[in-house]
Amino acid sequence: MTPSARPAAARRPIGVTLIAVLLCAGLTWLGLWQVQRLAWKQDLIASIAARVHAPPVPAPRASDAEYLRVTASGHFRHDATTLVRASTVRGPGYWVMTPLATDRGFTIIVNRGFIPAAGARYARPGGGVRVTGLLRLTEPEGGFLRANDPVAGKWYSRDVAALARARGLEDVTPYFIDAQAGADPLLIGGLTVLAFPNNHLVYALTWFALAAMVAGATAMLWRQEWIARRP
Repeated sequence: MTPSARPAAARRPIGVTLIAVLLCAGLTWLGLWQVQRLAWKQDLIASIAARVHAPPVPAPRASDAEYLRVTASGHFRHDATTLVRASTVRGPGYWVMTPLATDRGFTIIVNRGFIPAAGARYARPGGGVRVTGLLRLTEPEGGFLRANDPVAGKWYSRDVAALARARGLEDVTPYFIDAQAGADPLLIGGLTVLAFPNNHLVYALTWFALAAMVAGATAMLWRQEWIARRP
């Protein structure tokens, strides 16, 4: 190697090393972030499991504690029932969403269960009833990549506010209740999906492995440079 070429060759591994250091720092940060996300997801899953299996509490007027087990008494407004398209482990069909006028003066929309077809039969109990199930947050903006069409009576998501407006309901809670299984023998209840993807450990290991690969490649580059400079 000529003397003039040596400085340029020496600068190449230094520049690559600086880039590698930045890459390793970024990849390591991403790995640590996924570790934090893993801890958050584990806490979330444990919290939800505790709510689901806890004794039911009186349904509140407002809450964002999804999957809280609640109970409410009142009478169903069957005249304001809405069928919302559903895709479940039982196949496609509809959720039967019926408002419950509670004894406490407000209304809760209840997902009474699943039916496989719009004309399927199910009970319409009159008088006082008690509903127990899981508190679920509203699902605005439609579903199945399609927006709700209240005018045409086509519903693709359980949008509480939209359902209340379409049925002329007042003083409705911002959530709905997924009724537990067995409330109606002709309705399939208890189909709430409680699966929460938790791939954060895999993502963290991936980012850490990439950081290690970059560091290893940089070390090999410097080793080759060192061998090349030996007399």
